[in-house]
Amino acid sequence: MIALVRYMSTVLLLSQRYLAPLLLFLGLVAVLTSSDTGPLTATYASVAGAMLPCSVWLTMTLIGLEDQAHRSIVVVSAGGRPLRVLLATVGTAAIWCLLLMSAGLVLPLLSGTHTPGLTDLALGTAAQLTCAFTGIAIGVVCSRLVFRRQGYALVLALVLLLAVLLGKGVSPVNIMLTHLQSASDSADALAPTGALLAVTAGLLAAAVAMTQAITRRKA
Repeated sequence: MIALVRYMSTVLLLSQRYLAPLLLFLGLVAVLTSSDTGPLTATYASVAGAMLPCSVWLTMTLIGLEDQAHRSIVVVSAGGRPLRVLLATVGTAAIWCLLLMSAGLVLPLLSGTHTPGLTDLALGTAAQLTCAFTGIAIGVVCSRLVFRRQGYALVLALVLLLAVLLGKGVSPVNIMLTHLQSASDSADALAPTGALLAVTAGLLAAAVAMTQAITRRKA
């Protein structure tokens, strides 16, 4: 698994196709948190919102780096286990999202006037991971593994992004962002955000299982 993650990260680096989602994330964070003096709960809500489309883009890019022939070779090299390759792909996307998350935790502190505590940083981590897991799940379902025509995949990805952002009372992301925007204390918001993170981890697992089932039927 580690070798697969290293291989996929290397391919992504060499392709330089990580630059677009990376620059989008940094740009959104800079715009949304520049000279911010409000509570860190709202600041990290904005950063988490920026993580969502970037994680979708990064995941779809990562899966789309190789055509079917090259991916079949990777599966054979992994012992003929396509699920292992899919899990490695998800793991690689998660690692890259962790790198973005680090920037998302630090940049608002440099541009704003905040004195963060451990609770604030934990809240920022949980909020970004919630959106990252949701974005990876959308990216997996809308990837080339499921859709051969990427135009359809892009439309579905945009629809799902709008659904998770605007689905009041239904979407874990919408519930979390709404709560963080109105919360004034990170300690009070940490437990609900952690619960929503667990929900999105389950959604990601379901997305991986569904994608694997579809891929197996296509084989």
